[in-house]
Amino acid sequence: MNNSTPLSGKKILVAVTGSIAAVKAPILVSRLIQAGVEVRCVITQSAAKLVSPLSLSTLSRNKCYQDKDQWEDNQTKPLHIALAEWAELIIVAPMSATSLSKFTSGNAEGLLASILLAAQSQIVIAAAMNTSMWSNQSVQKNWNYAKSLAQVISLEPSEGLLACDRIGEGKMVNLDIIELASESAFIFRAQNKLLTKDLKGTRFLVSAGPTVETLDAARQLTNRSSGRMGVLIAQAAKLRGAKVDLVHGPISIQKELLEGLNTYPVRSSTEMGEKIDDLQPLAQVIVMAAAVSDFKKNNPSEKKVSKEIFLESIFEELVLTPDLIKNQTKKKLENQIFLGFAAETGSDKEIIEKGENKRVIKGCDLLMANPIDKAGQGFDKNFNSGFLLGPKNIVKNLSFSTKLSISHQLLDEIRNIKSKIY
Repeated sequence: MNNSTPLSGKKILVAVTGSIAAVKAPILVSRLIQAGVEVRCVITQSAAKLVSPLSLSTLSRNKCYQDKDQWEDNQTKPLHIALAEWAELIIVAPMSATSLSKFTSGNAEGLLASILLAAQSQIVIAAAMNTSMWSNQSVQKNWNYAKSLAQVISLEPSEGLLACDRIGEGKMVNLDIIELASESAFIFRAQNKLLTKDLKGTRFLVSAGPTVETLDAARQLTNRSSGRMGVLIAQAAKLRGAKVDLVHGPISIQKELLEGLNTYPVRSSTEMGEKIDDLQPLAQVIVMAAAVSDFKKNNPSEKKVSKEIFLESIFEELVLTPDLIKNQTKKKLENQIFLGFAAETGSDKEIIEKGENKRVIKGCDLLMANPIDKAGQGFDKNFNSGFLLGPKNIVKNLSFSTKLSISHQLLDEIRNIKSKIY
């Protein structure tokens, strides 16, 4: 069992440009180092006024390169070429309007600009600037061109309070999203592929997390689902160009992982079903990854019931919750693709048999049956495995891996089905 992440042992060049969001760069470098990455840094002149090159050198355990280093006379190879060839991935965070303009116009002035033009690896760019600058027609033209490049993984800024005291778009995406994009790049690199916008124009509807059913004023029914699997599928789809609606119960993962998604928080199975009903007609792909509670109590008490009365009545008052997947597939529109999930226990054979039975009964095109009785994976873990089941007795073994890697494998299968339909 390999518990390493897609970033372990990789070589990443972190580039910092002149946006106030540069102050987050040391934290990013530190997080990458903790993930087992070999990090080198390059910083522009304007960024060096905002964050100390020494701090980046100390955190990365390597020299932080600046423009003045580009043509030192002790080099056997031009520095920008050496760094471009060394890097397996380049992260530009933040990407300022100036650096974006240089990159998209082929301007090689400065060390970073030269590196980006010489790079053969994928480049993650996370834009950050004032709202008016971001919405400027010239900046948007440059950004749209950068997004069109297969080499580029573009992370648009989010809306929030900016350093200029203005609230609007321009805030650099949080570091969790930058890490997800970086991990995704290496997942594809392992297959000698680039992470591209191959799902552009596709609308996804994803459910995630547990649901909670009220029993009385003090008690509730729920399950151990954290929501990680569904949220990572949603983010992976977004990285690949999809528009994503996420309906989620009370998740227990960091809220930063929801950034950039259209989110609809709900609590009960009834609320989740109603919201999915609203959004289903808009979606081409529906991923039902939520772990919906199996039981609920009709007319739960608004007061706390005594333990004795609770025990006497609880089993008589519990009813089954609606089968959300089955209910939604009954309303399936032409060419909609459904992916369901089934958490199971037992041998591989038993899991496959139970999963295929559920796939047929629930009407799913695809269903992932994943064991929850194996150590280190499943509920509230970062790793998973299982079997992807499809029509004509298709069974694909999804071996033990990170949930992000599993997410991309599932999306690959959805893309393959979609390409045959449309």
